[in-house]
Amino acid sequence: MTLPKITTVLPFEDFPVEADRTWVDWVHDADDPKKNHLKPEALDDILVLDVSEGHIGALFGSSILAEFGADVIRVEPPEGDIARKFSPFGYQLKGTGLGYLMEGRNKFHITLNLEKPEGQEAFRRLAAQADVVIEAFKPGVMDEWGLSYRFLREINPRLVYASVYTYGHFGPEAGCGKPDYDIINQARSGVMAVTGEPVEEEGPQPWTVPTKEGNWMGWYAGGAWTAFGILTALHYRQISGEGQMVDVAPPDAELRFCDYHIQYYHTVQQIRGLVGAYDSAVFPYTIIKTKDGFSFIAGFSDPNWEGLTNIMKNPELRAQFPTIFDRLNKANQPLIHREIEKWSVNYTSDEVLDMVQDYVLNRRGPGIVATAKMTDIKETFDDEAWWDRGVFDKGTDPYYGDVAFQCPPWKMTLTPARVKWLCRPVGGDNEYIFMRYLGVGKEKLKEWQQANVV
Repeated sequence: MTLPKITTVLPFEDFPVEADRTWVDWVHDADDPKKNHLKPEALDDILVLDVSEGHIGALFGSSILAEFGADVIRVEPPEGDIARKFSPFGYQLKGTGLGYLMEGRNKFHITLNLEKPEGQEAFRRLAAQADVVIEAFKPGVMDEWGLSYRFLREINPRLVYASVYTYGHFGPEAGCGKPDYDIINQARSGVMAVTGEPVEEEGPQPWTVPTKEGNWMGWYAGGAWTAFGILTALHYRQISGEGQMVDVAPPDAELRFCDYHIQYYHTVQQIRGLVGAYDSAVFPYTIIKTKDGFSFIAGFSDPNWEGLTNIMKNPELRAQFPTIFDRLNKANQPLIHREIEKWSVNYTSDEVLDMVQDYVLNRRGPGIVATAKMTDIKETFDDEAWWDRGVFDKGTDPYYGDVAFQCPPWKMTLTPARVKWLCRPVGGDNEYIFMRYLGVGKEKLKEWQQANVV
């Protein structure tokens, strides 16, 4: 078998290999997010229909595809998606909450009432031309409308159809009809069972119960794995010509981040319990108080523990807990933590960092110690390093004005992801999309509006 010759032209004429340039300088030029607009988009031939409602996870999945250049058509009900209301303290910008503002990025927005026969038929015609459909309805809803995968594959065998729902689309609870919320995803995944401060035997405790993760991690984990599954299915379609269904339950997705919890329970028959400041695999690997806030510090292996106690000038502490097994003992960990904080509260986070760097970089003793100041969003936002990396950007959005936002995390030499606009108003692209894909003009669109189809 003779493999086809693949020729790739890389736009690196301006980035030749030069002996006097460091790797960091070279890759900065090759990856620089400021040059993204000069490079091609990996998914610019992919058409996506995102018909999810009230689901930030599914929205995040389609955001990833849109950032890589796919044409994503966001299909909302005529009154707009309820997800537009998700925002801290009810704050909205021109009628749109901040959560949706971020996940509406790079998408065309249309309205379509899928409960109406005309809306269902219009969606079928769009799906016949699409590469991907993403939905987040309860199992059976799209099927009742004749819009589920088993119907749409008949008119478009190459279609990749992704469904995102807490309980999945099969199994004992798939047809339960329960709602899909991020907190449900977190609770079902088991992640919350390790999030929180454990109870100590001594002293008053501020927290003795599990707590949810601060962000919508259940939704976002589900959305990330949905995008990954879609991209894999598109790759297989390139080989086979066949589409397929991608079924993602966000609790399943978040459970994939649960490192060794399952293995620990299965092999030892014990629950790991709340982790908080006390990691059960490596310790010290923890958050400590400082004079001006909090820092993370790690020195868990025997050589690194020696390094940390050298920095603390506390060899007695090292002698008291000399082995990793001593430091992983649940009864010992609070004692060790308190001793470290007796030292750290006398210094600012920057002073702790200076001491650690001096010890490690100047090789003043054995071991490697790691530390980092725990920053809030303001400190992160004001840090020039994040801006140089292109993690944040801000500018004048055509509709919402001057808004700062997080950029795609990928830095790529050839086909980087990018943000072209943040969001559109409800139905903002109806006229353009319906004319382009269905040949529906202004008069027909006006009839649909009067009939509550759009």
